[in-house]
Amino acid sequence: MTDAVALDDEGLAALAAEAEAAIDEAADERALDEARIAFLGKKGRVSLLMRELGRMDAEQRKTVGARLNELKDALNGRVSERKSALENAALDARLATEKLDVSLPVRPQGAGAIHPVSQVFDELLAVFAEMGFALAEGPDIEADWYNFTALNFPPGHPARELHDTFFLEAEDEKEHLPYVLRTHTSPVQIR
Repeated sequence: MTDAVALDDEGLAALAAEAEAAIDEAADERALDEARIAFLGKKGRVSLLMRELGRMDAEQRKTVGARLNELKDALNGRVSERKSALENAALDARLATEKLDVSLPVRPQGAGAIHPVSQVFDELLAVFAEMGFALAEGPDIEADWYNFTALNFPPGHPARELHDTFFLEAEDEKEHLPYVLRTHTSPVQIR
């Protein structure tokens, strides 16, 4: 139980000075946390004084409670500032010991690698080539004649529908053959 003298202006000022000194003298974050607990924790000195407010009359509770809240807020702010200062000091000390040697040669970096999809495609080509298949390449844009007519797809055939085939306009009006985006591999020649 606290004595009544500690709740007057002089007692609170002495408590504030003692708490501020303990916070300012904390050399590391562990010591700062111990100081915070000693004054602001559940069983800290300020918290014990707060419990005494219930035994006071209303007018005294109002004035002493306001002073205790101001003290508590001031000490919390002081703890936050000191914690920030300690963190900055620790970071500065760490940065002072960890220096980057710019005279070291650069680490070698790889030139890159084949994309996984391209790698799988190449592996599949090798497997099918072993089975006797061949890779055939051809133009993506083909004349209508080579894509349909020469392969026995007459003009009314369903494969020539607009929803299946992309027809392109000829660049030159003299050319009467329409062009299409190749719809199948039949017009491609194996080399």
